[in-house]
Amino acid sequence: MPTILGQNQYGKAENRVVRITRDGDTHHIKDLNVSVALSGDMDDVHYSGSNANVLPTDTTKNTVFAFAKEHGIESAEQFGIHLARHFVSSQEPIKVARIRIEEYTWERIATSDGNSKFIGADEVKHSFVRKGQETRVTQITYDGAKWEVISGLKDLTVMNSTNSEFWGYVKDKYTTLKEAYDRILATDVSARWRYNWTDDEQRMPNWEKSYEQTRKHMLQAFAETYSLSLQQTLYQMGSRIINNRSEIDEIRFSLPNNHHFLVDLEPFGLKNDNEVYFAADRPYGLIEATVLRDGVEPKIPVDLTNL
Repeated sequence: MPTILGQNQYGKAENRVVRITRDGDTHHIKDLNVSVALSGDMDDVHYSGSNANVLPTDTTKNTVFAFAKEHGIESAEQFGIHLARHFVSSQEPIKVARIRIEEYTWERIATSDGNSKFIGADEVKHSFVRKGQETRVTQITYDGAKWEVISGLKDLTVMNSTNSEFWGYVKDKYTTLKEAYDRILATDVSARWRYNWTDDEQRMPNWEKSYEQTRKHMLQAFAETYSLSLQQTLYQMGSRIINNRSEIDEIRFSLPNNHHFLVDLEPFGLKNDNEVYFAADRPYGLIEATVLRDGVEPKIPVDLTNL
């Protein structure tokens, strides 16, 4: 039976690049994990093994490091845009470039006055500790004319210790879960949001400010929603972002429900008044949904955030 070639792409995955910017004694860090995927006129290399249209993946790796020097890393999005534009515009066989980036954030270590004086400096500005919160992510896709920028975060762990309930749900003969009128609500947020910036004629968003503000609205909505379900909280988080950030048209969440069960302390003669919980890491409920600006078509793949 004859076969034909379907969708294909190639590139160099997980290029770990760290860029240090030295502003006198003050240093700044950008720490990225960059994956490059290129597609276009690549039939021959699959059918016959001809590499005539193939830019080596090693070259794409070198480009990532060279661009870190030549262009710097203003933001993950801006760096991905530089790379995608370069690959599509410099290599005729390449029609589409997709750049995926994870960013790991560092913050300065606050040192004591004594330590600063001991090493002969008034203030240390070159020592950092890796933040243990979320990982920032972005995906840049460029076809020579149009851009698609989908940014987001993962592994942002949040918890409300009250103001959450879960009751009134469907019950059948297999239901054992007790209704809860005061429970812990905890999740590890994985979110992707799509920008409405799609071509070079539009004004480009301020990527750093946009990320900071989107994250802020997300956390505020989580904290300020009296939750009757994790689905309700998800929708409030997405709505808050869409209503406050005009550059974002769509956001998709994947939220595991990190269950906290009250421990039965009665065998020990103790009353558990919503104080002691067992944190179960699995199995967990997994709540996923997309929130859109009215009139906008969804474009974020549903499997970009989930298991």
